[in-house]
Amino acid sequence: MTKFKKKLRNIFIAGLLITVPIAFTYFVLNFLFKKLDQNLSPMFTKLLIWAGAPIPEGFQIPGLGLAMTLIFIFIVGLLATNFFGKKLLEIGEAIVERIPVVRSIYTGTKQVVTSIAQADTNAFRQCVLVEFPRKGVYAMGFVTGDAKGEVQTKTAKHLINIFIPTTPNPTSGFLVFAPKDEVLELKMSIEDGIKLIISGGIVIPPYDENSLPVDAQKVKAIKDIEV
Repeated sequence: MTKFKKKLRNIFIAGLLITVPIAFTYFVLNFLFKKLDQNLSPMFTKLLIWAGAPIPEGFQIPGLGLAMTLIFIFIVGLLATNFFGKKLLEIGEAIVERIPVVRSIYTGTKQVVTSIAQADTNAFRQCVLVEFPRKGVYAMGFVTGDAKGEVQTKTAKHLINIFIPTTPNPTSGFLVFAPKDEVLELKMSIEDGIKLIISGGIVIPPYDENSLPVDAQKVKAIKDIEV
């Protein structure tokens, strides 16, 4: 009965991990294409009528609200990238950080947006397993390159940079320098590795065990016999 409940819970969580992103995406798109258009388009139409444009009352331009929102965001970006805009932004953030509840919401939202905007899976070269935080315990990480400079010169071994993300937020984690010959390489893609980490090990990427090298197949067969 306990195993059955655990299986039901895992199935439910796996479904939740799929439906929540879809629902969130639908909510954002629905807000952009409907709510903003319904609110901003009539205002712009009335402005054109007030300016004397030959537009009938009640007429709305489809997609105008979304276009105006994109233009507004672009203008804010222009202001934020110049000297005076940056100073105003710093003053505004300093004020927001003094408000307890607003501070938490603003900081969390900014971190999420920044992580999405700066995310670049191309920076990760390969999924690997490395013994972390101690011997005998493995953590999954992403190779970001070879260690260089002082870090490499302090040891005779060939070190590689490995980013070990945290679960369920992969935007934070640990940077470890591990000997290349002590790292286990994985065949899964970077995207599958990120899914595995975010889901806490619930969403397992598909894997063909027959694709294992001959030596690895022998090791697996021995482990299966031992179990």
